[in-house]
Amino acid sequence: MVSARCPGLCAMLALTLLLGCGVASSLGQNDTEPIVLEGKCLVVCDSNPSSDGAVTSSLGISVRSAGAKVAFSAVRGTNHEPSEMSNTSMTIYFDQVLVNIGNHFDLKASVFLAPRRGIYSFSFHVVKVYNRQTIQVNLMQNDYPVISAFAGDQDVTREAASNGVLLMVEREDRVYLKLERGTLMGGWKYSTFSGFLVFPL
Repeated sequence: MVSARCPGLCAMLALTLLLGCGVASSLGQNDTEPIVLEGKCLVVCDSNPSSDGAVTSSLGISVRSAGAKVAFSAVRGTNHEPSEMSNTSMTIYFDQVLVNIGNHFDLKASVFLAPRRGIYSFSFHVVKVYNRQTIQVNLMQNDYPVISAFAGDQDVTREAASNGVLLMVEREDRVYLKLERGTLMGGWKYSTFSGFLVFPL
């Protein structure tokens, strides 16, 4: 039986090796002496998992967390009047997902739900078309506006409100775009909203 020290709270991996099914062997750290496990359970702990969500034990076993990679990118592919829902909530809706690693971006609601606490990067590019009104777009964390962007040139047919930020986000925080000022009645085709996990905390 092989054991490893587990100081404090640790990331734990339980590997059940051939329970009741004879003997299993694997190479140790020096790749010369086999470790013989006879129907035992090997528990590997590490109080310092790597920044990408992987856990590496003293035996050289590395296991990547299922939620280690998180990224999304959504785009508006059609140009039509906002729906009744978007007029009411002022949420800026998207209709296509280009990337959704982890499936944490809800396309129907156009909201990103954070799967874990960490530092995230978000950026947006909201286009107003044939619209002389000034628009203000807010990036919302839950119901709190974090950053804003404006587009108000009346002499161009298309203009974009763009911004980006690094945010500390808690698990199950909601991040989305809200139209704080103006309208998008001309449509917002080619608008984008993207984000990804930089590193977990």
